[in-house]
Amino acid sequence: MADHARSTDPAVQEQLDRLWSLSPGADILGLDRITRLLSRLGDPHHHMPPVFHVAGTNGKGSTCAFLRSAIEAAGYSVHVYASPHLVRFNERIRLAGRLIEDEALAALLAEVLDHADGIGASFFEVTTAAAFLAFARTPAAATIVEVGLGGRLDATNVIPAPAVCGIAALGLDHQAFLGDRLEQIAAEKAGIAKAGVPLVTMDYPAPIRRIVADVATSVGAPVAARRRAWTSQSARTTVRYTEPGFSLVANRPRLAGPHQSRNYALALAMLRHQGALNIPEAAMRAAADWAHWPARMQRLEHGPLTARLPLGSACWLDGAHNPSAALPVARALRQRREGRPTALVIGMLANKDAGPVLATLGAEVQHVVAIPVPDHDHHAPADLVAQAQILGLSAEAAPNPAIAVDRIAIHFGTPVTTLIAGSLYLAGEVLAANDQPPD
Repeated sequence: MADHARSTDPAVQEQLDRLWSLSPGADILGLDRITRLLSRLGDPHHHMPPVFHVAGTNGKGSTCAFLRSAIEAAGYSVHVYASPHLVRFNERIRLAGRLIEDEALAALLAEVLDHADGIGASFFEVTTAAAFLAFARTPAAATIVEVGLGGRLDATNVIPAPAVCGIAALGLDHQAFLGDRLEQIAAEKAGIAKAGVPLVTMDYPAPIRRIVADVATSVGAPVAARRRAWTSQSARTTVRYTEPGFSLVANRPRLAGPHQSRNYALALAMLRHQGALNIPEAAMRAAADWAHWPARMQRLEHGPLTARLPLGSACWLDGAHNPSAALPVARALRQRREGRPTALVIGMLANKDAGPVLATLGAEVQHVVAIPVPDHDHHAPADLVAQAQILGLSAEAAPNPAIAVDRIAIHFGTPVTTLIAGSLYLAGEVLAANDQPPD
């Protein structure tokens, strides 16, 4: 799927249209196409600055944000490859700290597509090749690469020798590609392990932990797991990271939600288990305060969308689209009611299991408004309303986020805490509607 990428720059849009026409983006995982494409481009993945490679079902993007903040706080420049984009395609490629400029992006996409003839590379593979080409040509001290889907067969897994690999929280998602059992998903995520490269992980249930360890052992990757090689504890205002002979106390992350303390600790563990960069303790602490990752329990600023809610309201945005992501978001919402009634605006892709997400988030709200996810196959809002009503929730449908918040304003008539969730693609629409694109 090409994520329906659009650009206001005509040269970039020309290449995105070309990409869509040449490669409708069949979701077939594998490393053959990306390997052949990169070979035609001179194998740029062999020439990038040291790579921090991050997989996981939930939390990998936030972990990347903490890594970036710590590395930049130490005075280094860093590249970042992440997906999906929310508003602008450029968000996927950050060069030495800045989103790639339109002119450079158009030229890169054109170059990669010129070399892609006959390979049948997918949208994500072409994008990955363009990012790696840019990273190889632009000086920086480090590269942060977020896995797109799974790990073992993800296009980013051509990186031969990362500085460190990390796996964030695991859960059920993308079952059509990764399997419908957590054990299968864990094995796929652990497939990013490389010989001699530390694999830093969260703490998982014993069966999952053994699977990750077995995959790592099979390729000769040492595992540094939470509660074994390192640990972390959260207090009301602080996080303590500990490993043998080292301890660090920092503020709880600015990113909202108790789960972000664990993602922050995972980033610290990755920094501690790599040897490519020297990251001082002060920079590690600063990452908790500096890190920003849009659409992850992000409080929306005053803008065209939030202005439609009653004065004194709060509006939060999260891309949570599976049960394991919804649970910490629900907890975070519970902590941020501030005495107001709560509402949920939800839109979900058709390939996601809406019931458990609705049940988890719905437990924290008094009213639900279901909306479509533009340009994507999605659950019909009427179906989401029916599911919400089965759960005993007050619910209605709306055609878009603006009308949804209007309905909430009418329903309550007083200041309200609203959560918009269910899809990162929907989150992009919301940020655009509120004139708040990521920078």
